[in-house]
Amino acid sequence: MARWTLARKRLRFVAEGLVNRIAAGEVIERPASVIKELVENSIDAGASRIDIIMREGGRTLMTVTDNGCGMSREELSLSIERHATSKLPDDNLTQINTLGFRGEALPSIASVSRMEITSRSLDSEDAWKIIIEGGLAAEPLPASIKNGTRVEIRDLFYATPARLKFLKTVRTEFNLAADVIRKLAMANPEIAFTFSDGERTSIRLNVAQGDFLKTKLARLADVMGQELAIHIRFAIGQGWTEDELLETMLHLSGYIGVPSVRGAMLVAKRVFAEMKEESSE
Repeated sequence: MARWTLARKRLRFVAEGLVNRIAAGEVIERPASVIKELVENSIDAGASRIDIIMREGGRTLMTVTDNGCGMSREELSLSIERHATSKLPDDNLTQINTLGFRGEALPSIASVSRMEITSRSLDSEDAWKIIIEGGLAAEPLPASIKNGTRVEIRDLFYATPARLKFLKTVRTEFNLAADVIRKLAMANPEIAFTFSDGERTSIRLNVAQGDFLKTKLARLADVMGQELAIHIRFAIGQGWTEDELLETMLHLSGYIGVPSVRGAMLVAKRVFAEMKEESSE
């Protein structure tokens, strides 16, 4: 009887490019994941305006442009290295004040797409761009851009084509990204946002003006419509405190999707009307 023998396999380090592609599977699930990571980077960079474009549901092109602090030539090269970050200046994990800090997003995205990053730091007159394809980066080149950063992603998952079959329709992927942007916009009323497919702008939110509470109300009104603002103003008139209202808004932004909030209001109105009719019978 023949016997199978197992060949001894030696331990070895996995190639860096493969490591990044494996990591991308954890960080980057779909185009909306890319948008989330890039927009959060823009927020952490102190941007007051973020413009997002997504074509073909993110399959062919995504760009995120901000007016944040930007990066120097050296920082641009470091930004695509794993675990390179500016968000842990003293290596203190107990005082994290940013949306990201691990330094995994950009190299993970770059490993499964064709990426171009153009940036100019606030203290520099020179702008630079770096091109990365499948995780392999060229040397930074001189470029032209105002202060801030533009990240361009083309051909997402071209390096891992099996991932493409798990994507939904163009409209669904676009709507998933729009939902991500709305949630980030609700939490950051001091930032202007636009989101388009390159031809039609679906989201346009200006910077909300006023004190903290007023800016939150204004942004919620912009994102969810005037109906929710009316209800919130009514709650204030009924004696709700700012703390109670802010806690409610945190629950709304954290647990309820944007379409569900408006739908919940309409359902509540209908239920109240039905209860009034029942009590009068």
